[in-house]
This record gives sequence, structure tokens and C-alpha cells, in this order.
Amino acid sequence: MPLWVFFFVILTLSSSSHCSPPPPLTLRMRRYADAIFTNSYRKVLGQLSARKLLQDIMSRQQGERNQERGARARTGRQVDSVWAEQKQMELESILVALLQKHRNSQG
Repeated sequence: MPLWVFFFVILTLSSSSHCSPPPPLTLRMRRYADAIFTNSYRKVLGQLSARKLLQDIMSRQQGERNQERGARARTGRQVDSVWAEQKQMELESILVALLQKHRNSQG
């Protein structure tokens, strides 16, 4: 085999590789940091919107109870407080289950 054929084959094999060089380490670290920030930010936004939804639900329930009672004086504040805490715990557990289901469906 002539020497020029050997060099031609070597140059062809080295230049026609379909693999691009990996991005520099700083670029990869920046992308990794951006991905971590984006995921964390999305989780915080999800928690904030869930908290707002829970507060809206609780305020609607409170408004409905106030309408039902009308002008009557509140006498059972402790009972209402316990009932509201129980309802809030139930709603929070439902919300946690929904968030977990949402996270599992994304993963």
C-alpha cells in the first residue's frame, strides 16, 4: 500500500467521525446549575400555588359558614377552630397526595 493511501485513510477516519467534542466543563456545569435552579424554582412555584389554592378553599368555606350563620353571635369558637384545623389537615393531605401523584407522573 502506498504511503499516501495510508495517510489519506488516517485523515479520512479522523475527520469524518460523527462525534462532536464534548462541551467545555464550565458550560456543562452552568447547564447543570441552571437545571437544578429551574427544578427547585418549579417546586417552589408549585408549593406557592398549592398554598394559595388551599387558602382560597378555606376562605370560601369560612364565607359560606358566615353566610349560614348570618347575624348570630359566634359562641362555639373552640369547636369551629378544631373543625377548621381538621378540615385544613384533610385538605393538606389531599393536596400532598395530589402533588406526589403529579411528581410521580413527571418522573
